Amino acid sequence: MAADGVVRTLVPARLDRLPWSRFHTRLVVALGVAWVLDGMEITIASAIGSVLQDKGTLGLSAVQVGFTATVYLIGQVAGALVFGRLSDRFGRRRLFILTLALYLVANGITAFSPNLAFLLVFRFFAGAGIGGEYAAIHSAIDELIPSRFRGRVDLAVSGTYWLGAIIGTASTYILLNPDILPIDLGWRLGLLIGPVLGAMIWVLRRHLPESPRWLLMHGRHEEAEEAVASVEAAVAKSGKEPPPVDEDKALYLRPHGSPSYREIIRVVLREYPSRTFLGLTMMISQSFLFNAIFFTYVLVLNTFYGVSPNDASKFLLAFAVGNLAGPFILGPLFDTVGRRPMISSTYIVSGVLLAITGWLFQQGVLNAVTQTLLWSVIFFVASAAASSGYLTVSELFPLEIRALTIALFFSVAQAFGALGPVVFGALIGDQDHPDPNGLFYGYLFASVLMVGAGLVAWFFAVKAERRSLEDLAPSLSMRDAKPTVAG
Repeated sequence: MAADGVVRTLVPARLDRLPWSRFHTRLVVALGVAWVLDGMEITIASAIGSVLQDKGTLGLSAVQVGFTATVYLIGQVAGALVFGRLSDRFGRRRLFILTLALYLVANGITAFSPNLAFLLVFRFFAGAGIGGEYAAIHSAIDELIPSRFRGRVDLAVSGTYWLGAIIGTASTYILLNPDILPIDLGWRLGLLIGPVLGAMIWVLRRHLPESPRWLLMHGRHEEAEEAVASVEAAVAKSGKEPPPVDEDKALYLRPHGSPSYREIIRVVLREYPSRTFLGLTMMISQSFLFNAIFFTYVLVLNTFYGVSPNDASKFLLAFAVGNLAGPFILGPLFDTVGRRPMISSTYIVSGVLLAITGWLFQQGVLNAVTQTLLWSVIFFVASAAASSGYLTVSELFPLEIRALTIALFFSVAQAFGALGPVVFGALIGDQDHPDPNGLFYGYLFASVLMVGAGLVAWFFAVKAERRSLEDLAPSLSMRDAKPTVAG
């Protein structure tokens, strides 16, 4: 470190050069569970909605049941914004431990809800914990995973939402069966599955290091060196010797610390307007599509194909499997073929397939099975597209504002996504007089959004594959050091 506070460091280069190891697998499992928990939460909460209307439970109305879901989503947005800012200021590790603990406690208490008010309060805080998780974990994963694996890992982590949906759906077969468990016990046990899984993962998280990159940007360069050394030791312990470090990849920085809101607005809107436009377009379109289809899935099957709510769970499993497989199978191509061709093609292809499927639906040539198969194919592609949205907004902005940027894009997407179920629910029409034409136009609108986002990605996506985060978006700390280095 020079007298003027400028630091020369190889920490990012040391992290990016590492081979994949058990440490990285453990990191992904420990942090990626947030998406599993959210998928499980949404699925179980949707399944227990009808149970909570029973007089033997809380005796809620349909409106009150819907309001519990709304409160959970509001909690997610609030948690993302609050904890995203705190993650940038106080560190990734503190926040991904805190947010998981908040979720564990709040959701565990929710299982003992005696009335609606109690349920709403703790559903809000459970949602806040999950919302905060998104900002903290994506920042930590991107900053610790070697650059050549970043795309596939981010997509796989986001895609595990559907693993949670599968677990949630499977568990409801037992938990909500009155022949197996009392009606007022099953739904409460369902809400405890997440905390039990989260508690086991929380132990793993306690042994993860702080992001060395974050430590550097906050003037804690000695701790950053220790943290990256511990990662290298863990990799070596797994039997994979780290290759030599390229000295030419050294960076110079003067720790900037947490930026003001004014700086954040300047960076997002003035310095990176095209990236902001790209991120918003991708996040809004995928959020609208997924919320519109997923939250009206059972309603469409019941209204147009006569599938009962109980039997609909089987179709939901097939839908979830397609969504889970997409990011895992297509993910590596985002690191090899490249971001721009893969992002644009997945958005455009899923949009075109949706339009075709919507037309077949309007013509009345589909049944419940063929409709589900086509949806599974569409969302095999669309799930990879949606996951790439989180990848894009997490890797294209400076480190000092990374978590808050993720939170901001997530929050805007959730606001637009919340319109999807409302719009599609209205288009389905009265159950006695369903209108396939109205729903077709809804599918067509969602298709246009996805194709439009794909075209935007073709023109504005950044060639980010296998490139370091610092190369993609120099940190504010690196910018502060430039005059001194040049001099």
